[in-house]
Formats: sequence, structure tokens, C-alpha cells
Amino acid sequence: MTQAAPLQIQNLGVKYGRIHVLHDISIKVEPGQVYALLGRNGSGKTSLVRCLLGWQRPSEGQAWLFGEAAWTCRHRAMERIGVVQESPEIPGGLRVDQALHFCSRLAAHWDSAGVAGRLERAGISQKAMTATLSKGQKAQLALAIALGQGPELLILDDPTLGLDAVARRAFFETLVTELADRGVTVLLTTHDLVGVEGVADRIGILKGGRLLLDEPVEALKASIRRVRLRSGPEAGSVLKGLQVLRVTHHPWGNEALVAGLDEGSLQRLGQASAELESLDLEGLFIALVDERSEVRA
Repeated sequence: MTQAAPLQIQNLGVKYGRIHVLHDISIKVEPGQVYALLGRNGSGKTSLVRCLLGWQRPSEGQAWLFGEAAWTCRHRAMERIGVVQESPEIPGGLRVDQALHFCSRLAAHWDSAGVAGRLERAGISQKAMTATLSKGQKAQLALAIALGQGPELLILDDPTLGLDAVARRAFFETLVTELADRGVTVLLTTHDLVGVEGVADRIGILKGGRLLLDEPVEALKASIRRVRLRSGPEAGSVLKGLQVLRVTHHPWGNEALVAGLDEGSLQRLGQASAELESLDLEGLFIALVDERSEVRA
């Protein structure tokens, strides 16, 4: 029997009144895969997560958890899911150990030793008051609690939002360490690309509620180039037949983001004296979501 995907979204749309927040989103995350959904603030990431967790009913389409409709199975499914939100809901007015005790009573399976070890490595005393923890420490505590449930699926909704560079790096280092050999499926939504390249197997990019790209990380970086073409008689024809994701017009010529390049197309661009530039994930993300250019995807 084929194992159901831990999470799947098909033709999902969300509207608030007349405002369409998400348009026809389809994503499937396989068991053990780490999927990073990237997008600027307001791109629809949190609405997607709410639909996926069954906290909100989509206006269109469907979301599934472990092969069941998220809206109807959410109570059963939550026993198999760990969640870290952008503003972790840590019980206030308690010491850390008291908050852990509270959370352990809500979990079907609780790894006390594992949680204690994670907090020790993060430098968080269990006797500290939760209200006195820094944002970075609260994020680490929320991650420790989520992993303490032994989840099959971990959903991280912009978990590093508002953290400084040191805290962001520490969070991603903890995540990489914890995911090694665990086989946990992860959906990570973020607009912060620091550390994502070292974590994600697959990348989706949201802009304006639409999914621009959904590709394996390494294949994405290998097949996309920024192409600069000076104005001339052949400038308009060089890009024909290529997968142009976006193009920006300049007085000196055109600058295009082109996907799916193979050896033949690279050679043809070279013969046309095009300037080719490889992009890292951050450069690719900025090039795609920059509002100053025309998107063709």
C-alpha cells in the first residue's frame, strides 16, 4: 500500500471578502522531505498554513493531512504534527519546566529527555520564567516542545521572524541537527533565506498569492540564469523558445530570468553575446519577487 503524502494541497484558494489571498495553489510534500515555502510578508503563507492545519476552511480547493481532508481530520492529525508559529504561544506566568509539564499533558507521546537536552544545548534554564526569555530563546523553546511530541510532520510558520542574525542562525543549526536521520517531514514557510539552502530539499516561491516556482533546490539553482542582452537587431529573438520567468527592460537592453536552460540553450545564448549569471537562492528569490519587473511565470 502506497504511503499517503503527509501533506498535500490541490487547487487551493482563499478569499477574504473580495480580496483573493491565495490563487489555485497545489503542493505535495513527500515523507521525509523538507519543503521551504518562500514569500514576502503578505504573500499568503500563513493563510495557507491555517488551511493546511484545518484551522481555516479554504474558499476553493482542498488540503489533506496524511491522506485525509484537513478540515475534518484536524483533531486526529494534530497528534502527529508539531507546529511552531511566528509568535510562539508559550504559556505565560510559568517557569520553563512548568510550561513543559503543561505541554506534556497535551501530547500523546512526550520525549522528556530529548526536550531537556535541546534546552540545555540552547542555554535555556528550565527554572527561568518564560516571560523573561528572549525572542530567540522562545523560538528555541517552541521548537523543543514541537519536537518533544515526536511528530511525523513539523510545520514551521515563519519561525525566525523578528529574530536577530545570531538567533536565526542558532535556530536553523538546531533544526538541521534535529532533522538528521529522523525522517520527519517539514513544511517551512519564511521570507528569511538565511539558512534555508542548508535545510530544504524543495522550494516553492509565493508572490501575490500565486505559486511561481516549485522545484528541487539544486535543480532550481542549476537551471536558472540571469541573462543580460544588449539592444540590437537580434535582442528580441534570442529569448524565443526559452522559459522566461521575468524580464526587465532597460535603456541599454533587456535583463531576463530564464529557467530550464540546457547545454544547447546556454550555447545559443553565448553565441548571441549574452551575459549569463548564476544565482544563489537569495538572488533568485529577490529577482522573482521584485515588484519593479514584469513576471512571466
